Amino acid sequence: MENMTKKRAQSESIEPIYSRRSLEEPIPKYELSENEMLPSSAYNLIKDELMLDGMSRLNLATFVTTWMEPEAIKLIQETLDKNIIDKDEYPQTAEIEQRCLLMLAKLWNAPKSDQTIGCSTTGSSEAAMLAGMAMKWRWRARRKKEKKGYSKPNLVMGINVQICWEKFCRYWDVEMKLLPLEKGRYSLCPKKAMKLCDENTIGIIGILGSTFTGEYEKIEEIHTELDKLNKKTGWNIPLHVDAASGGFVAPFIQKKLKWDFRLKWVSSINASGHKYGLVYPGVGWVLWKTKNDLPADLVFNVNYLGGQMPTFALNFSRGGSHVIAQYYNFLRLGIKGYTRIHDASSQVAIYLAKEIEKLGPFTILHGGTDLPIVSWCVKKGKSFDVFALSEQLRHFGWQVPAYTLPENLTSMSICRIVVREAFSLDMANLLLQHMETVIENLENIKLKNPSKKKNSSTFHH
Repeated sequence: MENMTKKRAQSESIEPIYSRRSLEEPIPKYELSENEMLPSSAYNLIKDELMLDGMSRLNLATFVTTWMEPEAIKLIQETLDKNIIDKDEYPQTAEIEQRCLLMLAKLWNAPKSDQTIGCSTTGSSEAAMLAGMAMKWRWRARRKKEKKGYSKPNLVMGINVQICWEKFCRYWDVEMKLLPLEKGRYSLCPKKAMKLCDENTIGIIGILGSTFTGEYEKIEEIHTELDKLNKKTGWNIPLHVDAASGGFVAPFIQKKLKWDFRLKWVSSINASGHKYGLVYPGVGWVLWKTKNDLPADLVFNVNYLGGQMPTFALNFSRGGSHVIAQYYNFLRLGIKGYTRIHDASSQVAIYLAKEIEKLGPFTILHGGTDLPIVSWCVKKGKSFDVFALSEQLRHFGWQVPAYTLPENLTSMSICRIVVREAFSLDMANLLLQHMETVIENLENIKLKNPSKKKNSSTFHH
C-alpha cells in the first residue's frame, strides 16, 4: 500500500533531479507549487518534456508553416505584446492589417479592391464562421423582405469539407446538405450540388484545396451551374470559396485558374496565412467582395479605451504579431518570391508522386498538380495497408498521416504528404529511401490481425 501511494505521488509530480541544486524537490504537475523557481529551471523543465514531441519539419501531415526566416521570427518576438483589437493604442499595427487586406483583395481580383471589406482572424476556422454568419444574415434579411419563413436555413457543400463547416452549422443552427463522394470523385460535383439547393440555401461552399487529397474543387464549373440556377429561380445563392490553402497558392502558380472574385457569385473568400501564406500559426483572413456582402448589423462599434472601434470577430483581444509577420512576407517576397517558393514545392510534390508510384504498391490519387500535396492508396492484394506504412515510417521520424475517406468511401484508406517550403528535394529522396525500406520489410512480414486503427506488425531497421 505504501509503494502504491508513493507511485501515485510520483506520477503527479515532476522529478527533475539530475544536477541542479535548485531542483531537489518534486514539483506538482497539476496544481500550483507553493514556491517559485529560477527562470532557467522552469525553462529547462519544460524544454526537456517538449523533446518528446515530434519534429515539426518531419511532420508531413500538417499544412501549417514550420519554418520562417530569422528576421520574421525577430519581428514576432518584438511584437508579442501588441493587442490587435486596440487600434487606438497600436494604430500602425491596424494600418498594417488594412494593407494586408488590400493586398489580398487585389491578389484575389476584387473588382474594386477599395470597396472590399475583411479582417484578420486566428485562422481559417474563425474566418469560415464569420463568412457563414454573413451568408445566413443576408439570406434571412432577404427572406424577411419577401415576407417568407427563415427558420430552416441550409448550407450546401461536399462531405470532404473541413470540420470547421460542420461546427458552423451546428453552432448557428444551419442544416448541412452534404454531397457524398464517389469512387474516382473526391470533391464536389457541380451539377449534383445544385440538386441539393432550395430557397432556404444560404450559400454553397467550394474548396480550393481539399485537405483529404489536395485537389481543387472545380470552382468555375460550380459557379457556372450556380449562375444557371440563380437565373432560373431568383434565389441569389452566393458562393463562398474556402481557400484555406489554395488562396495563397493558385494566384502564384495557377494564374489562369478562375476561382476568385472575378466570378459573379463569389461573395467571400477565406484563407490561412499560417499555411501557404508562410506564417507560423495562427493567422487567417476573410474578405467580402463588397461592403454590401457583409451585413452591417454583424459589425459592432465598441467604445474601447477612449475610441470608437468597429469589430467583427469571434475573439476580442488577440495578438498582432502574426499579422505583422504576414506583412513581412508580403514585403519580403512579393509576387516573384511567393511564385518561386510555391513552384519549388509543387515541383517537389510532382516528383514525389512519380517516384512513389514507381515503388509499385501504390495508386496515386493526387500528384501535386493543384496544391503541392501527394495522396495515394495501396493497391488491392498487397500484404499491408496505409496504416502499417504510416506507423513504420514513424521509426525514421516521418509523420505521414493515414486515414479513411468520408462517408460513402469509408472503405478506402489513403496516405497524404503536404509539401511545404522547408521540404527540399533532398528530404524527398530521404523519404523515398525510407519508404523503400519499409515496403521491403512489410512485404516480408505476414500481418497478424491487421487493423485500420492499430497495425500489429513488427519492424526492424
